[in-house]
Amino acid sequence: MLRTLFQTSFISTIGIDFKIKTIELEGKKIKLQIWDTAGQERFHTIVSAYYRGAMGIMLVYDVTSRASFDNVGRWLENIENYASESVERVLVGNKCDLNEKRQVSAQEAERLAKSRDIPFFETSARTGDGVESAFLALTEMVLHKTPVGQLNSPQHNSPLSLKDRDGSSRQGGLLKGKCC
Repeated sequence: MLRTLFQTSFISTIGIDFKIKTIELEGKKIKLQIWDTAGQERFHTIVSAYYRGAMGIMLVYDVTSRASFDNVGRWLENIENYASESVERVLVGNKCDLNEKRQVSAQEAERLAKSRDIPFFETSARTGDGVESAFLALTEMVLHKTPVGQLNSPQHNSPLSLKDRDGSSRQGGLLKGKCC
């Protein structure tokens, strides 16, 4: 969902993928560090570590896959268990351009989002519809909630801290999402 050109052939995220996206918001350039955690159960133990320190989480499911949408509840539970209480969240239904294959209605997803008090968007990575709006909304939520001095703090820039054998640490990134 980050590229401006859609590729018809791609390799699905295996494990965790990292991208940087720079956007302009309220006259400021903002660099988003995006961790695509793929939402795959086999990576659950690794993914839970990425919730710590995240300022915003974009939960992306595939509107053409009932199983993908059914995972949203588990993802939200994991966020409650592992992420900061102040983390911002948005729910995103991707592939809205494939209406003839749709298995999850926008109304059903909207009800879930309302019940969890989180914004809902539908997007198409293929056409680009709604993608920028979803990223801008999540970024605005984070910006308006977080004091300026905390935006670059180590706590928020490192959802994962790895210790080397000598005991020194390496730091990870900031904002991530799940995908279908």
